[in-house]
Amino acid sequence: MRLIIGNKAYSSWSLRGWLAAKLSGLPFTTSVVPMDTPEWMSGASRTEMPSRQVPVLWDGPLAIWDSMAIILWLADKGGHDRFWPRDPAPRALAYAMSAEMHAGFQPLRLACPMNLKERFPDFVPSEAVIANVARIDALWSEAREQHGAPLGEPFLFGPFSAADVMYAPVVHRIATYGLPVSAVSRAYIAAMLAHPWMQEWTADAKAETFPFDRYPVPGGVPV
Repeated sequence: MRLIIGNKAYSSWSLRGWLAAKLSGLPFTTSVVPMDTPEWMSGASRTEMPSRQVPVLWDGPLAIWDSMAIILWLADKGGHDRFWPRDPAPRALAYAMSAEMHAGFQPLRLACPMNLKERFPDFVPSEAVIANVARIDALWSEAREQHGAPLGEPFLFGPFSAADVMYAPVVHRIATYGLPVSAVSRAYIAAMLAHPWMQEWTADAKAETFPFDRYPVPGGVPV
């Protein structure tokens, strides 16, 4: 399998697709297509992207685009128990949380784009962003307290799962912009940022030298 992704420093959906491929345990290669370059803008670098966006997973002649579709495809191939809790109650919550992340939280997405090269210590979130973060905090706390913590694991439903894949970019957003969350969520963020796959992605992101200025949020401090 071959996964096509965008800039690791900025492409939140690419992070989800890549983490899903890692979680599957199946062999894959990764091709990075720098976003917003002349080749990207002209479409010359996106000939293998049916939706003209990243990520795209090629499994032989089959193209699977969109991070959620990639998760579903890889769960079919690698085993659903790798991706989702086995018991019905946590699995139902994991499905719903992942779908809510996929479809929602637009104020947070727009105001706080994923940026692994800077921090924004003076960022002032809007009321809509605060409401998004409060909802995410409540979801994380529910999952951790009811399902993750009782298993003695640091992630949402115990072992690292598809729900963690879906919320991984939000972990970075909260850390990057210093957004307020509960102690439960702060501990979860610390565990996520310490995960070897997240560490690998972040190191690669910081090493990128592609020009990119789509997300000009003022007040950034290089990290």
